[in-house]
Amino acid sequence: MLADQDLFIQFYRAFIRSSQYCIVISFRKYEGAGNDFILIDDRKNTFPMDDHSMVERMCDRHFGIGADGLMLLQLVHGYDFRMVYFNSDGKPASMCGNGGRCITLFAKDLGLINHKANFLAVDGAHQAVIISDNEVSLQMGDVDGVEFLDEQTVYLHTGSPHVIKRVEAFDQVDVVVDGRKIRNSERFKKEGVNVNFVVFKNGVMQIRTYERGVENETLACGTGITAAAIASDYWGIAKGEVNMKAVGGNLTVRFEKKNGHYKNIWKTGPATFVFEGSY
Repeated sequence: MLADQDLFIQFYRAFIRSSQYCIVISFRKYEGAGNDFILIDDRKNTFPMDDHSMVERMCDRHFGIGADGLMLLQLVHGYDFRMVYFNSDGKPASMCGNGGRCITLFAKDLGLINHKANFLAVDGAHQAVIISDNEVSLQMGDVDGVEFLDEQTVYLHTGSPHVIKRVEAFDQVDVVVDGRKIRNSERFKKEGVNVNFVVFKNGVMQIRTYERGVENETLACGTGITAAAIASDYWGIAKGEVNMKAVGGNLTVRFEKKNGHYKNIWKTGPATFVFEGSY
């Protein structure tokens, strides 16, 4: 008995000396057009938001849950909830459009909303409407204009910064190599930028995206899809409503334009619950 007590005391002292701690986190996994996310109910504000390395480990596809990003659902006065988003590198990130649809479905699954949501994100307030069990329409922020970079390339901000480059076919580009080159160029290296390559064919804009923070190609990017739809209006190849085809699924973007200002922007696309567990 004494030996067991000594062993316990040694273990306890070793635990106290350790700087590590153990917590159990319940989560749900959702995806929107292949853009996948870890969703956490943080209404009690217990998640260690400053532990960026833990977020990165959770998003790791080999040693963690695996995701393009992690989102916290928190309470905030005047809104149904607050969306706090981290990229898979563990760092706080700008607005994520596909994530906005997924967290709206998550809020419904938690019983916080019925079919409509008014929530706060890092770029301001957003509204969302759940159309069906796996389709959500999300209102994006207004866009003040498009910056011309060259004949086939523009830059704009849709809650996150995006370069949109028009190409004739995707075999003309290496999304990762060429996207990384633009993302790390002199102008964008410090803050980073998402790089989207688009092909307009048969009335549909096809898109492939290199995402900063993930530092790789993702199957879809909601703010990138929104940016590409607005770029298509800038180029005069689509007006008011654009059908988009990402690698991970199809979406539609509607908007109004007045004096170079884009408003009432709504992006509609899939949002699907995948599984739940604890970490």
